[in-house]
Amino acid sequence: MGEINSFSDLKVEQLQSDLGSLGYISDRGLTTSLLLSMKLGRPILLEGEVGVGKTELAKTVAKLYGRTLIRLQCYEGIDTNQALYEWDYARQMLQIRSMNGTHTSESAVDDLFGPKFLIERPLLQAIRAGDQCVLLIDEVDRADDEFEAFLLELLSDFQITIPEIGTVKAASRPIVILTSNRTRELHDALKRRCFYNWIGFPGEDQEVAIVQSRLPGISEHLANRVVSAVHKLREMDLEKSPGVAETIDWVQSLDAIGAEELSETNVSETLGAVIKGRDDLEFVTNNLSEIVYGA
Repeated sequence: MGEINSFSDLKVEQLQSDLGSLGYISDRGLTTSLLLSMKLGRPILLEGEVGVGKTELAKTVAKLYGRTLIRLQCYEGIDTNQALYEWDYARQMLQIRSMNGTHTSESAVDDLFGPKFLIERPLLQAIRAGDQCVLLIDEVDRADDEFEAFLLELLSDFQITIPEIGTVKAASRPIVILTSNRTRELHDALKRRCFYNWIGFPGEDQEVAIVQSRLPGISEHLANRVVSAVHKLREMDLEKSPGVAETIDWVQSLDAIGAEELSETNVSETLGAVIKGRDDLEFVTNNLSEIVYGA
């Protein structure tokens, strides 16, 4: 598709079609929120269950516009050093040891805190890349309140100050996509800075379309049967309901063993592709007939 620096003429229908051409089936609500985010230069926050396609949307947008995907994976305890930048202390120490009395000038000391020894982490990389990248801040709900507060300033100004170097400001804004599995409630201040969209599990027709777009060689009958079975699983009292990614994995697994129809035998053999916990596996195994026959 090539790189696009302006989205002023882009329409919802065109964006939806472009995403679909790369195998991402998006409904109009999500597509509209994404388009507004891109046109107005504001982040978009995607919340939803695990495996519904939040992260995949960022990957698809990066591919669509020929941009680098820069991903910050959040986790409990993440701080600005892991997210923004840090100094390469090992190289600095080696440089210090190589100095002698005649070379320890003020400029030589200053060089220790120059770009040569700066390790760029995802957020600084995105600031420097600007509109050449898509910044994915993945699973922001796993980070703590302090880190979330830090993101507020960054997402507002898209600049940071490195004391030893100065202020680094983005020349242009990247596309910014944040995701959350809602393991905790995010603060309103963060949400106000973003367009928001909840991504739920797709309906059966949409999920079949997703499977067929990702696995074009799969028979429509098998795709329909698997999607129907997955929807039955989601109605069960499981610890973790399968996402769309698991649906695709299951279809691939069944196709790999030559299955053209669901049976209790081949479902039992391939449950590991769609069920990801011991208790859930035992429960589903005891209810195979409901999954296969709907009874």
